[in-house]
Amino acid sequence: MGFRIKIENVVASSSFNVPIKLEKIVSSMEGIEYEPEQFPGLVMRLAEPKVAALIFSSGKTVCTGAKSPQDSKLAISKIVARLRKIGIKIPSNYKVKLENIVASAKLDQQLNLDMIAFSLSNTEYEPEQFPGLVYRMDDPKVTFLLFGSGKIICTGGRSINDVRRAVEKIDKRLRDLAKKK
Repeated sequence: MGFRIKIENVVASSSFNVPIKLEKIVSSMEGIEYEPEQFPGLVMRLAEPKVAALIFSSGKTVCTGAKSPQDSKLAISKIVARLRKIGIKIPSNYKVKLENIVASAKLDQQLNLDMIAFSLSNTEYEPEQFPGLVYRMDDPKVTFLLFGSGKIICTGGRSINDVRRAVEKIDKRLRDLAKKK
């Protein structure tokens, strides 16, 4: 396989199962963005790992921007530590759930998007509106953006293994199609 998969973004969520007073976070911490008239959650940014987290009064947190599942788990544990430091009681049994992994790869082949759109089902390709072809895979359940250069973006994976399996599968499928033409 002539490609390297690069994780671009990992989105993870956690529910602490306790209500959180967002005003307490805003008044106790620096660098918090909170505009309740525009959005019901607040934004907390971490420098290491570099992520942004949305925290909601329900106790749900969504963390985005991590470059690995481990980084997203580390980020949520750091957020929990910060919240506990200002007196918010977060139970120790919270779980972190991976919601979406976005990855890119460059296949070592040019892609004939017209031929792919014609040959594969579950595709959308309107080159006048967007230069990439959208391909939805059922197993694993991910969505690809394919570009003529061979660059691909994979979104919707729930694990690194899902992403790897999907990229290997699309690479093989595209090679098989290229041989048939």
